[in-house]
Amino acid sequence: MTGGTAGRYGDVTVNVGANFVATVTICRPPDNYFDLALIASIADAYEALDADPRCRAIVLAAEGKNFCAGAALARRSEETPAPPGGRHLYDEAVRIFAARTPVVAAVRGAAVGGGLGLAMSADFRVGSAQTRCTANFARLGFHHGFGLSVTLPMAIGHQRATELLYTGARITGEDAHRIGVLDRLVEAHEGDAAAIDAAAHALAAEIAASAPLAVQSIRETMRGDIAARVRAATDREKAEQDRLTQTADFAEGVRAMAERRLPNFEAH
Repeated sequence: MTGGTAGRYGDVTVNVGANFVATVTICRPPDNYFDLALIASIADAYEALDADPRCRAIVLAAEGKNFCAGAALARRSEETPAPPGGRHLYDEAVRIFAARTPVVAAVRGAAVGGGLGLAMSADFRVGSAQTRCTANFARLGFHHGFGLSVTLPMAIGHQRATELLYTGARITGEDAHRIGVLDRLVEAHEGDAAAIDAAAHALAAEIAASAPLAVQSIRETMRGDIAARVRAATDREKAEQDRLTQTADFAEGVRAMAERRLPNFEAH
């Protein structure tokens, strides 16, 4: 990357602004479904920005209608095991958590399943009344992932996190802000992503205006060993996902989602 020009990492673009804020944008509109390649690209971008003295804070944004509507089910993704000897999607996710630069996620539209997990990897999340969040894994018949075992309780407490994971409830932007999934709620008319992006950049600029060594030190204190905890959590998450994706309930959950109906689970 060179001053003010865009860099590209797969389906992710990076731009470093004059105020020490970099924008990392997911470019798979309209829904920005993710797979191993996309998560690896985000991790690559974060690691490059960690080494760039012109970057002190990151805004994670997305093109299109939704921030991230979850995994690309048609591709190998979080729901399927990695090939023998290959890296799992969650190996790349841990690299995101291990990055050193503060991140503000601009959560337009929906953050679904692993998309919510990606949003929760950030230090802060900004959205609007039109933002929608759901950890809908149980509604699909399998285990949650992307380190939500760690990040949801950190943000909203154990009980509320457990309720969202058990029920797969879809919550509005107002409710997400009320319980702590979103840190800032902006007024934005439907489809007005610019207001969310602007608010996310404003928060990132506030962070970038502080002493960078102090922010990094404070961040290490406050987030602690989050990468190690996510590594341990995702080891169990992916093992349970691999087990449960072999069940009839998972097949029924995916089928029901595609057919836009309530699933008929039979616990097998």
